[in-house]
Amino acid sequence: MTVKKQVLESAAYVRSRLAAAPEIGIVLGSGLGPLAEDITDAVCIPYGEIPHFRTSTAPDHAGRLVCGTLANRQVICMQGRLHGYEGYAPQEIAYPVYVMQALGVRALVLTNASGGINTGFSVGDFMLIEDHINLTGKSPLTGANDSALGTRFPDMTFAYAPDLREAAQQAAQACGLTLRRGVYCGVNGPQFETPAEIRAFRALGADAVGMSTVFEVIAAAHCGLPVAAVAMITNMAAGVLMQPLSGAEVNEIAARRGADFRRLITALVQKI
Repeated sequence: MTVKKQVLESAAYVRSRLAAAPEIGIVLGSGLGPLAEDITDAVCIPYGEIPHFRTSTAPDHAGRLVCGTLANRQVICMQGRLHGYEGYAPQEIAYPVYVMQALGVRALVLTNASGGINTGFSVGDFMLIEDHINLTGKSPLTGANDSALGTRFPDMTFAYAPDLREAAQQAAQACGLTLRRGVYCGVNGPQFETPAEIRAFRALGADAVGMSTVFEVIAAAHCGLPVAAVAMITNMAAGVLMQPLSGAEVNEIAARRGADFRRLITALVQKI
């Protein structure tokens, strides 16, 4: 069975559960799942019920699609994503992006919890991702290309769509929030990075680091789906403050800044 056929089967199942076609896709990162609670008339579909989907095992990732209305837009929201450190292949992590595109989604909003590399950032800041550095050494496009999904060699120049980045800036201004801008560095995890690695990433031009997002962006570029991505800086990366890092800190900061994050993403969805 081709990947395209699998995607169509997944999309057909999800479509059968929905009253309206989704316009905008949202992926919620670590500690950011509560945004899904703001979706009204919600239909919740566990990943395990969807043909060809994988289930999320990361802490605090609910592992379900939440579909309904947010800011007067029909949205399909991944409440929890898949990660390479869970043992999933890049193709499995990227698979939901193709399903959302097949459902008619016209824009994808990605979020994540990141470590701050830029010393001008503070814990709790929001960063608009303008570009990324993929240091996983992997790609969801490795192997035979299914031309029904996209071209063999997708261009990544505008993977983070300029018009959606402008919409995010406008949304932040409307909410009275500061939105940093920067380059995201994607790594495998699950261990946090060493101070030496962070110094190397900074020398490469990275402003934040995390264990997700890049495979989803590559898949979106492959199938022609515009992306906006916002990172919450939930900790300063190793060596910046010379203190131990923990997953508990990530969730604590995400909870503390959760209300502002929800306002920002809701305003962004309204402007798309």
